[in-house]
Amino acid sequence: MSDENKQGLQSAFRRKLLMGMAAIPALTMLPRPSFADTPATSAINTTGLAVTDTEVTVGILHSATGTMAISETGSIESEKLAIAQINEAGGILGRKIKIIQEDGASDWPTFAEKAKKLLVNDKVAAIMGCWTSASRKAVLPVLEQYNGMLYYPTFYEGLEQSKNVIYTGQEATQQILAGLNWINKEHGAKTFFFVGSDYIWPRTSNKIARKHVEQHLTGCKVVGEEYYPLGNTQFNSVINKIKLTKPDVIFTDVVGGSNVAFYKQLKAAGIDLSKQLLLTISVTEDEIDGIGGENIAGAYACMKYFQSLDNPNNKLFVPAFKKMWGEKTVIGDVTQAAYLGPWLWKLTAEKAGSFDVDKIAAASPGIEFKGAPEGYVRIHENHHLWSKTRVGRAKLDGQFELVFETKDLVEPDPFPKGYQ
Repeated sequence: MSDENKQGLQSAFRRKLLMGMAAIPALTMLPRPSFADTPATSAINTTGLAVTDTEVTVGILHSATGTMAISETGSIESEKLAIAQINEAGGILGRKIKIIQEDGASDWPTFAEKAKKLLVNDKVAAIMGCWTSASRKAVLPVLEQYNGMLYYPTFYEGLEQSKNVIYTGQEATQQILAGLNWINKEHGAKTFFFVGSDYIWPRTSNKIARKHVEQHLTGCKVVGEEYYPLGNTQFNSVINKIKLTKPDVIFTDVVGGSNVAFYKQLKAAGIDLSKQLLLTISVTEDEIDGIGGENIAGAYACMKYFQSLDNPNNKLFVPAFKKMWGEKTVIGDVTQAAYLGPWLWKLTAEKAGSFDVDKIAAASPGIEFKGAPEGYVRIHENHHLWSKTRVGRAKLDGQFELVFETKDLVEPDPFPKGYQ
């Protein structure tokens, strides 16, 4: 993608974010609670957080600029939607939520710096934020040092558990292993070529995926594995290798704006995704908005949420999101998982009767959100979510057709035996 195109995308994202707050939709997800007796601030905030008799302050920390803005803008939008709906319903413990937003700017040290600012200077009660594992890893020591709470929305590699994080996306067993099992069983896939962005999540995810392919799928092997820097726009070399090796499956975890170039160049090279199996664990409707449906139609994605899901919760969520952010906006897996963060925090604070981080951490296991657009979710003792695994096939219109979903919720297992 040219610098001019990147700047245009980012400008459009910023305009959309500024305009969206002027169109807060009416709350339809949950009934309005009644706060007859608002608890005293001294009783629900014993650690000096930014809580007054009328407000509680949270931080939103995502990339509004840089290569990751194409993916993270949706998270900002959905978190603001959830907070607007919660405020309209009366807030949390009788207090409206105030937002302080910071831009991680697709730069991991900046994420750490902004997280410290939010916790130390602003004394936010919680942070909704991060997307890449690199940004989360940069923020984690800050959270643990200053005892902050992060609601992290992205599917990720697992191999982590912290008192200071609630992981609202899926870990590897719920996404990577399930997706590989499905494509092996349903399509008889035996050979895999891995293509990823060059940072911790794709490399660790592919390490887990390789072990699964070579040790758990009979007669299967990895025939190629390539990585490219974030923001890379030249994929002709790896595409030539794919054409030479002829893998049954292209397995991709390329992230951010690089996806636009990758899928356009695949098509330009004559790779027809209606015939060549491609399984992505990183492209959602948000990225397809930039890629173009015509460049990715036929590809499969393993996620827990697609905008096209047909359930009562999602039928309320999608129109509310579009009312706030525009009819042409789309909603991907991480966008939906980000929407869960403020709601889960609200439910946990009300159970704990406090905004104190230690009390929030202790009260989180077992919290249920029955209004989740993906369907019912529940927080596990390991701070990850029970959720379903789904596979969708990309269509020309940029949406996914659901082709598989687990019958039951999948228990999160961030430390799967034999994959560490």
